Amino acid sequence: MTPLAKKMEDLSSAEDFFAFFGLDYDPRVLAASRLHILKQFHDNLAAVADLEGLDETAQRTAYREQLASAYATFVTGSALTMRVFPRLRQPRGAFVALSSLRSAPKSGQ
Repeated sequence: MTPLAKKMEDLSSAEDFFAFFGLDYDPRVLAASRLHILKQFHDNLAAVADLEGLDETAQRTAYREQLASAYATFVTGSALTMRVFPRLRQPRGAFVALSSLRSAPKSGQ
């Protein structure tokens, strides 16, 4: 475990992460999208190459940038439009216009 990861072990809320990395946030945005922001943060970190090979200062900078990026995503969009969770990425049911429906023929006609 890296020294930075060890320091982050006790962080339990989105607010804790923002405080730890010294990032400002709008409490309304965080209240509405906290899980989505943290999930996006996790996904962002997974895409950073050789994160474990960086020294602690560089790691902290990379983590901070990725958290800020995840937050920025939800300042302008919503959880539904960003679809960070697999369940939200699944296609919705097909759209059927009411005008395309015909009534069934009645029995005996």
